[in-house]
Amino acid sequence: MLKAYTAGLLLTTISELGDKTFFIAVILAMRHTRRWVFGGVVLALAAMTVLSVLIGQAVSFLPKHYLDFGEIALFVGFGLKLLYDASQMSSQPDEEEVKSAAIAVEESKFSRWLSQSAQWGILAEAFLLTFLAEWGDRTQITTIALAAANNPLGVTVGAIQGHSICAAIAVIGGRLIAGKISERTVTAIGGGLFLLFGIVAALEVA
Repeated sequence: MLKAYTAGLLLTTISELGDKTFFIAVILAMRHTRRWVFGGVVLALAAMTVLSVLIGQAVSFLPKHYLDFGEIALFVGFGLKLLYDASQMSSQPDEEEVKSAAIAVEESKFSRWLSQSAQWGILAEAFLLTFLAEWGDRTQITTIALAAANNPLGVTVGAIQGHSICAAIAVIGGRLIAGKISERTVTAIGGGLFLLFGIVAALEVA
């Protein structure tokens, strides 16, 4: 369980820091009460985590050697891709994720209507924007793979805690650090972590 918790915590935290959902939380926290934004973001990410773990548990009925190979291939593949992507990036703070998050907030007419409904509207806006942005994200795929081959409770607790840490950073201090986040550094660290857990998984199978 410790391995599942650690993997869920570290991979989620690094993957989400500076991601689209991170900047959505930053933008919303600049416009609305921070505690309601934080609540909506964390609820959305927790719901996505539980859903991903359930999908992973459904996949876990496949033969174990397929799951082991799939987990190793996924981690190593993600790790190599992220390291390659990092080598091609500028050392300057990333602007694409910021623009993407801003567009998602501005173009969501439904969320603007919700945000006018006091606290619950802010909570619903943060939940919807975050949940939709997280769907199909690398973190979701990683959570599914982890839950398929590891203790589901450990993965769930670790991933939710990782999401909560990133959400807290975004809501409390995101405005100050958003322009200083180096996507290249975060991507390189993420690539290294994926490779590390891929190697650990391979050694466990050997």
